Amino acid sequence: MAKQRVLTGITTTGTPHLGNYVGAIRPAIEASRDDAVESFFFLADYHALIKCQDPDLVRQSTKEIAATWLALGLDTDNAVFYRQSDIPEIPELTWVLNCNAAKGLMNRAHAYKAAVQANEEAGEDPDFAVTMGLFSYPVLMAADILMFNAHKIPVGKDQIQHVEMARDIAGRFNHNFADVFTLPEAVVDDSVAVLQGLDGRKMSKSYNNTIPLFLTEKKLKKHINKIKTNLLEPGEPKDPDDSTVFQVWSAFADAVETARMRKEFENGIAWGEAKKQLFELVNDEIGAARERYNELMDDPGYIEETLLKGAERAREHSSALIANVREAVGISAIR
Repeated sequence: MAKQRVLTGITTTGTPHLGNYVGAIRPAIEASRDDAVESFFFLADYHALIKCQDPDLVRQSTKEIAATWLALGLDTDNAVFYRQSDIPEIPELTWVLNCNAAKGLMNRAHAYKAAVQANEEAGEDPDFAVTMGLFSYPVLMAADILMFNAHKIPVGKDQIQHVEMARDIAGRFNHNFADVFTLPEAVVDDSVAVLQGLDGRKMSKSYNNTIPLFLTEKKLKKHINKIKTNLLEPGEPKDPDDSTVFQVWSAFADAVETARMRKEFENGIAWGEAKKQLFELVNDEIGAARERYNELMDDPGYIEETLLKGAERAREHSSALIANVREAVGISAIR
């Protein structure tokens, strides 16, 4: 039986945090160990340019994210791990797909519609500060997916639309030219935790409420102590289902430890004690990876070598596919 091909992109803006680890990195690495799956993971540095105009930040984020995945145990002999910008066939395919993507489809993209709405509410021109990168990035995302004919695309609910757009664009191309592309499917795993941040909202760089993944022990403890709690005193019962501390605990603890902590909350555990135990739990899980991460950050040559090896493997697929695309649209040798 042919393996199912699964593809995941990681935008290179910002520093990985606990929410990224729990919601995306940990389950993706676990899934990549399945012999029935062929995994592709890429650093989406072209996507980063849409919302980040700081070249140093893009470079640093690329380094940090690559080191994070490697430190957490991604097997690059098994999974294909590459940098988007190392695959020249991707921008070429993006242009071909742009010539097949309906503008009306792009008009309905959530990010573009949100930007237009914000401009209109501010009394600005609807397209004020909207770049073609923002407007057409669903086409670049489609190229990322279709380049490797991925079957399954793990995404959050807010990204389902982009996979559906890739499917629409692929179907239109296949109908107009040749049956080149696999029609991808979005996969949303509702069992994967969406971690809360320091203020109780979803952990996100946009809210500035994250706990970076590989802080030193001292800084990790300090960040966990900043998690917002209520004013209930020690001995007073606390609602675990309304607590960020318990929610983060549940994302790291097994079923037995989660049940134990739930009982501790009902018995009125002090917030300081609950946060102390949470720090110890998180630190125990990521401690060894933190040490490996720091080693990798001090060895950028190894990271670069690993990404270039991944690009070689990725281009075995992308070179063949772009040749098929060129043949289908008539950009090929005269004969």
